[in-house]
Amino acid sequence: MFARLLEVTGYKDLPRRQAAAARARKPRGFGIACYVESSGVAPSRMAAALGARVGFFEAATVRVQQDGSVQALLGTHNHGQGHATTFAQIIASRLGVPMASIEIIEGDTDQVPYGSGTFGSRSIAVGGSALDRAAMKVVDKGRRIAAHLLETSTGDIAFADGVFTVAGTDRRVTLREIARVAHNPTDYPAEELGLQDNAVYDPPNFAWSNGAHACEVEVDTDTGEIHILNYWGVDDVGTVINPMIVEGQILGGIAQGLGQAVREHCFYDPESGQLLSGSFMDYAIPRAKDMPAVFSELDESQPCTHNPLGAKGCGEAGSIGAPTAIVGAVLDALRPLGVTDIEMPLTPQRVWQAIRAAKR
Repeated sequence: MFARLLEVTGYKDLPRRQAAAARARKPRGFGIACYVESSGVAPSRMAAALGARVGFFEAATVRVQQDGSVQALLGTHNHGQGHATTFAQIIASRLGVPMASIEIIEGDTDQVPYGSGTFGSRSIAVGGSALDRAAMKVVDKGRRIAAHLLETSTGDIAFADGVFTVAGTDRRVTLREIARVAHNPTDYPAEELGLQDNAVYDPPNFAWSNGAHACEVEVDTDTGEIHILNYWGVDDVGTVINPMIVEGQILGGIAQGLGQAVREHCFYDPESGQLLSGSFMDYAIPRAKDMPAVFSELDESQPCTHNPLGAKGCGEAGSIGAPTAIVGAVLDALRPLGVTDIEMPLTPQRVWQAIRAAKR
């Protein structure tokens, strides 16, 4: 990934770009940040070793209704990450059901008795893996019912795209037909009523996301203003279920990291301790004009080896890489002037003061 990052940033051409900027009296700098992030949270055995009273496993239920629609219940919770879409994609790929026929229910304690919630980039790696297991257990039950209906052995039943078939023949039965039979004990009395199953996933280890980010800036030495020219990120978040949602989370993380690096700061009154930046009207969150053009690329060549989806977390990737890459780029630009350190956030005032102090 590091080699790919240098390629997409045109790193070999950087000296020429910096020389041209220097002639225009606009110091240009380049910063790189490489990260490794633990995601999926500690498995229960690790949690126990740390003294936690409960593990961080996740449970899921998949239920196929008589009309062929599907309900999925999980202990995770969505706060804007697009879970309803991503979880539905997992079910659709396993059961061959249209996404419009899938309902995702999360965090409802009346219906979901177990769950650790959403935090630490665990929803897909842990919750999605539990969902995947539950869906495959539903397929296994459906295969047994299909064998009964098609008068063959379970081992002869294949399943793909929502259809059970007898291998090597044209004899078939759909998942919807299986669901109808499963809800009628007179048609198939051998098992519990309904076509549903539960699964728990307790990961044997963390899922390790990693990546390399870079940023190129110009600094106005008269005002201390930072101009972020370009930003690049190459991230390994394992198997990507929905590229648009993953890219959105990475871009959101970069925006948060940018805010931390150059804008956001909590101010307190030195006499009373009263928080002065107590609302977003007073707190310098980044605006649209502050965001640079971002090149984002996902590397799926190294899926997670111990969960069935191969997924790793992506939620914090941008917020880890951006502060270091941006601050590094600013310090690189100001290095010829003798500036070696600036405390975040790198506001124009702080940058201007650092330049003046170095000149003195």
